[in-house]
Amino acid sequence: MRTVRWILAGVFSAICYTQVVAQIVPKLLSDNKVEFTVKAPEAQKVQVDLCGTKYDMIKGADGIWKVTSNSQVPGFHYYSLIIDGVSVADPASPSFYGCGRWSSAIDVPEAGMDDFEVQAVPHGQVRIMHYYSEVDKAWRPLMVYTPAGYDEGKQKYPVVYIQHGGGEDHHGWMEQGRTAQIMDNLIAAGKAVPMIVVSANSNVRARNGGFGGGYSWQGMQNFRSELIDNVIPFVEKNFRVKKDRKSRAMCGLSMGGGQSFYIGLRSPEVFANVGVFSTGMFGGIAGAANIDLEKEVPGMLSDTKTFNRQLDVLFVSCGEQDPRISYTRDIVKKMRDGGVEVKFNSYPGDHEWQVWRKSLHEFAQYLFKK
Repeated sequence: MRTVRWILAGVFSAICYTQVVAQIVPKLLSDNKVEFTVKAPEAQKVQVDLCGTKYDMIKGADGIWKVTSNSQVPGFHYYSLIIDGVSVADPASPSFYGCGRWSSAIDVPEAGMDDFEVQAVPHGQVRIMHYYSEVDKAWRPLMVYTPAGYDEGKQKYPVVYIQHGGGEDHHGWMEQGRTAQIMDNLIAAGKAVPMIVVSANSNVRARNGGFGGGYSWQGMQNFRSELIDNVIPFVEKNFRVKKDRKSRAMCGLSMGGGQSFYIGLRSPEVFANVGVFSTGMFGGIAGAANIDLEKEVPGMLSDTKTFNRQLDVLFVSCGEQDPRISYTRDIVKKMRDGGVEVKFNSYPGDHEWQVWRKSLHEFAQYLFKK
């Protein structure tokens, strides 16, 4: 087992999660407005790009630029500084990999979501590993959450393989998604069984160049091979895990939701639990339309009894302000009308991390209890 380094779950508190320690900017104000401050005395123009909204900063006599945003909804918001036309990360904020680049972020807490924060409960660990990929022909990263007590015990655990979205990587669920905090709190409260959560980088290079992907069964083949032939064997060799299908789950957000739909539902010999969060494959994004469920997952509607028997949990979710929501509801209705046993929930929010944190929080409570 090759361990690069260890990260204790819950290193950051809510107040400094998106700030550099000892810095006071960016500052979240009481009305959920955000105050940004940048020292750039020689700059001619400075802006903050907060989730696509650009704010012009005002320069003071001391060369310090300031601006206060509009009130922000709870959740995780990427932002960048634009200094004389160049978009850069804010040195006063940690960087998070999202939107296809390392970006800054501000995390606005939501009342009642204490399970997303570090609590006085036993904490698990997040380990950064490297495994050799026969698909990429290279060493690739992996982040693995193990529950509290893993190193001291001998028991075997079920596993969730959790997938990030487009423009993100394996860091997303463990950092932006607060996976360790969510799992620590649920397990400590007895709401979820102790489980291991594995976050792989699904940006796998296609053999003909570029990256494999796309919302189709064929487009998923490179990552399917990566996951089933490389990642799962590595995890099962190096961790104490249960190796039967009922002890494995696959879930993901957006692009990862599409991967979970295709790979999870078409590989019942591998996974008995599948979660699909905010996928665009049902519609709501350019080039996507309502799909033919039977064509994409043979047997879902033509042999529904077998399909249901093979799955312990099928869970679908989406944000209520996400352009994908109406299409997702339509697909869930088609599933249910066809007799498919599917759980569904929606949460306030657009295509963003607060929705996905809530999706994992709910999905985890259904798992491995049959």
